[in-house]
Amino acid sequence: VQLQASGGGLVQAGGSLTLSCTVSGSIFSINAMGWYRQAPGKERELVAGIGNGAVTTYADSVKGRFTLSRDNTKRTAYLQMNSLKPEDTAVYYCKAVVYGEIYWGEGTQVTVSS
Repeated sequence: VQLQASGGGLVQAGGSLTLSCTVSGSIFSINAMGWYRQAPGKERELVAGIGNGAVTTYADSVKGRFTLSRDNTKRTAYLQMNSLKPEDTAVYYCKAVVYGEIYWGEGTQVTVSS
């Protein structure tokens, strides 16, 4: 199982970015997917997660600004990030739970300038 993340970059405050995470491998289903982030000097934290039933969970700091969705046919999760703030600057990591095992993708840098 491999996770390929993309979509990071540099954006001004108030701007938008969309992160994508695609799972590949010989699997039939993905239990859950999510995005975490880690800012310099801070611990990795949950940004948003989504289960099989499309129930989503968001960190309080991103509620109303970020939207997580998944396309099961493409094995891809999308994190739409709007109204970005400088404090959203971090390396964002995709996570997938497959048959009870946890997999991480390589991080993608998101930088929000003020």
